[in-house]
Amino acid sequence: MNGRGAADGTGYLGTAVGGRYRLEEEIARGGMSTVYRAFDLVLQRPVALKLMEEALATEPAQLERFRREARAVAQLSHPHIVTVIDFSEGGDPSSCAGRAYIVFEYVEGETLKSLIAKEGRLDPLDALAYALDVAEALAAAHEHMVVHRDVKPQNILIGQEGIAKITDFGIARMLTEQGLTIDGRVLGTADYVSPEQALGERVGVQSDIYSLGVVLYEMLTGCLPFSADNQVALAMCHVRERIPDVQLLRPELSATTAAVVERATAKDLPARCKSMDAMIAGLEQALEVESARALVNDTEPGPGHRVDHGREQGRDHRPDQRRDHAPERRPGARLRGPLRLVGALVAIAAIAIAAVMLSGGGAVRGRGVPPRTAQKRPRLEPVPASALSAHDYNPFGTEEEDPEQVGSILAGGNAAAWSTEHYYEDALNKPGTGVYLDASTALLVPALRLRTPTPGFTIAVYGSNGFTGPEPYGQSTSLTQRGWTLLSTPVSAHRRMRITLHPNARPYRFYLLWIEKLPKDRESAEIAQVTLLREG
Repeated sequence: MNGRGAADGTGYLGTAVGGRYRLEEEIARGGMSTVYRAFDLVLQRPVALKLMEEALATEPAQLERFRREARAVAQLSHPHIVTVIDFSEGGDPSSCAGRAYIVFEYVEGETLKSLIAKEGRLDPLDALAYALDVAEALAAAHEHMVVHRDVKPQNILIGQEGIAKITDFGIARMLTEQGLTIDGRVLGTADYVSPEQALGERVGVQSDIYSLGVVLYEMLTGCLPFSADNQVALAMCHVRERIPDVQLLRPELSATTAAVVERATAKDLPARCKSMDAMIAGLEQALEVESARALVNDTEPGPGHRVDHGREQGRDHRPDQRRDHAPERRPGARLRGPLRLVGALVAIAAIAIAAVMLSGGGAVRGRGVPPRTAQKRPRLEPVPASALSAHDYNPFGTEEEDPEQVGSILAGGNAAAWSTEHYYEDALNKPGTGVYLDASTALLVPALRLRTPTPGFTIAVYGSNGFTGPEPYGQSTSLTQRGWTLLSTPVSAHRRMRITLHPNARPYRFYLLWIEKLPKDRESAEIAQVTLLREG
């Protein structure tokens, strides 16, 4: 086959690109390239292959952009960044098999954009967990001085295990490279691009923060902040109008969650999160609040009873209340005179041109409302898995629970999850069951992270220094009588969550994750990964 297939690319199917990757299905198409599901004939596994379009393959600037994407992602190794496997600049641009391509790991699942289109607004816990996955990926990229510059749901893949991964670093830039940010040039997608990016100004890590904030807004509300007949009109909406408050569209959200959106999407850089680490801290805090609220809602006495959690951060957000939307006035917040206005109009016009090449244009969002104040918390770092051992714990039962797999909760990744035994009618029929971690020495652990493929079970955390090992099964002695101290109130587990332990807790050698209630309509609960966090 000579590679000159049909306009939709189906004629390329069956071609072995690079003599190794057989194209099997087109899965995405943009102005610069087409992405295929392919099969690696050498390693016998599915991969994703991004093939550069023939019309652009002879343009040095476009080939350099393609090359930079491969280099940028190749230096990043993170569980929430789609991995680069191979790259070739090709030799014959007129041939599909000889054209430039990048090979990525294949993620079985769907894009976040398609998930939102299918489900509308997402569960707050899902939205926050996906945002946290992407935030950690971008934080890793920023540590390597790489700014993505095109964060949007179309570039976020949701795998079957419910984990988000970001891809498409096609317009990413190294902060250390010279001449990469050119005034007046707009790259990005209209609905998510940061104000400074849309205006052709210098782009930094806060631009990715802004775009991720808009993605979070869309996940929580099911819609974008603005709509317009064309990209220029949309850009002017973003320039002149404020982003709506997520609590006005979804009053049941906590003020903590709304604060994350506001701080991430602040129009003025001084008001925006300064780093992705700051946004991560806010997302983790919001996950804690929403997890606690989910547990309360599950145990409310009746459908007419609602506990008002809207007083976080000192504000009451009952649905019938509306806050003042007057924009915060800061020096330099408005366009600075005719020159900047002209520059803005030029940049907006450039958006339409950029859209043809990148399947999207540039735009800016409106002036944000005054940001909520977020608490500053100490920086925490993971306790190395090598310093811990994991054990199942079933003192009120009659046998061990998946002891062969319990060690996998420290490995995470693709390892199989630890599971409780199967209990019928969604009931444990006992006080609980779980796993404990042994740190060999007492550690002060302010928080821990948990991943599970079976969200919805109720979990609490205990600590102990006097624990001497599993007691005989079936004993009726309580956990406190066994030397365990409660470190967190029970919460409803989510796919990915952070549990903050009581601030007055002391160092403990043993940490117990205690499952008190199974997920609704399930006969078991699973834990995929546990990470203890200590102050760095």
